[in-house]
Amino acid sequence: MRLEMAEFPVTRVKLGNKFEYSAETLEVNKEQLISLIHQDCRIRHAEVAVVTPGERVRVIGVRDVVEPRVKVRGRGQVFPGILGPVEPVGDGRTHRLSGMAVVVTAKYEGTIRAGTLVQRSTILDMWGPGAEASRFSSQINLVLVLRLVAGLPEIEAHSAIQQAEYKVAKRLAEATVGLEPARVEVFELNRTNSSLPRVVLIQACLTDSVHAHSGVSYYGLPIRASLATLVHPNEFLDGAMGVDTTRCVGYYPTTWDWQNHPLILGLYRDHSSSLNFAGVILERIRFETYHGKEVAAHSAAQLASALRADGALVAWLGSGNAFVDVMLTIKACEQRGIKTVLVTYEYGGKDGADTPLLYYVPEAGAVVSAGSHDRWLELPAPERVVGPYEQVKLLTYPGAPLVSANEPLRLDARDMMVGGVDNWGSQSWTCKAY
Repeated sequence: MRLEMAEFPVTRVKLGNKFEYSAETLEVNKEQLISLIHQDCRIRHAEVAVVTPGERVRVIGVRDVVEPRVKVRGRGQVFPGILGPVEPVGDGRTHRLSGMAVVVTAKYEGTIRAGTLVQRSTILDMWGPGAEASRFSSQINLVLVLRLVAGLPEIEAHSAIQQAEYKVAKRLAEATVGLEPARVEVFELNRTNSSLPRVVLIQACLTDSVHAHSGVSYYGLPIRASLATLVHPNEFLDGAMGVDTTRCVGYYPTTWDWQNHPLILGLYRDHSSSLNFAGVILERIRFETYHGKEVAAHSAAQLASALRADGALVAWLGSGNAFVDVMLTIKACEQRGIKTVLVTYEYGGKDGADTPLLYYVPEAGAVVSAGSHDRWLELPAPERVVGPYEQVKLLTYPGAPLVSANEPLRLDARDMMVGGVDNWGSQSWTCKAY
């Protein structure tokens, strides 16, 4: 596969009466966007707003973030299986609007009232300590504010939210069709150097086997009981990976993160110069039994071995006992002679003195930290709030108190901040020895 990614930088977004891209300015027809969203009868009301870096604005009820992209040449279209038929993607040419994103917020209460499957949303501060903690505060964000029809089950609510954000993202990117990009980056794996080691990315994904949506989808199909699957990295760039929009948690990557996966982009940069990028292995984790975890680990390692991998970069998303699956995968790879490096966020507690990892095996000899999940955040009061709620729930248990979104907030972890947890090393961190 050969994919040309054509970049159109955006430094200004204005709401007007047409769709036009010129001189790094994107003009958006607000009324047409709202009409496009209202084509879905599951959405009873929609609004659109623009927020920019440095504004004392708090966005609440965040469900997902997506970068506008559109295919202009090649098979299929962006977001296959969701906006159109399941057609292979990852070749041809795709246009992207860099420096901006669509942030979708939605008022939805959910039918599941407790447990890990209860609906959740996050916040985004565009200034102050919250902005420093999130990778999404440094870009211009077009915010969709959705209010859904009452009583929708989780899978219907997710579908309505995702369809709206992806349709809007594609429509925005269509403003670049026929224009010359600022730059074009080519992604292909044809060139190899036989003297260099072969490296795979094993991307482990926490999933749920009983919920209607598993948390991660491939071509729109939720991943549940699947074993390891080989995926071409270009498919990520064209939107083949999706997320559950009813459970936005800080340590769950957004669609934007899948589109701009930093480990995939990093491996591509080093391809044929210091390593040969052999592809991505998508692994489902959080099996309910230890037996299931062992089989999943064996399957991923066996596939890496079949790809003749000398090394594996292991990344994951999620929390809890899913980390056992990750460590067993590292063990299984090392036992086959495949050297591994784990990229993970840490726990560690408020002061960084607690246990940083939930589980450990001796074979995990190389670990890269992407920062702490547990550090507290003190957020000052905003001047403006954008979103479908007036209050936020800082804890997820039934009956948890609500706090005004206009007030200062204290977060005892980064879960409530979209982009607040760095899963894959996309942000800049420094280390200090104590």
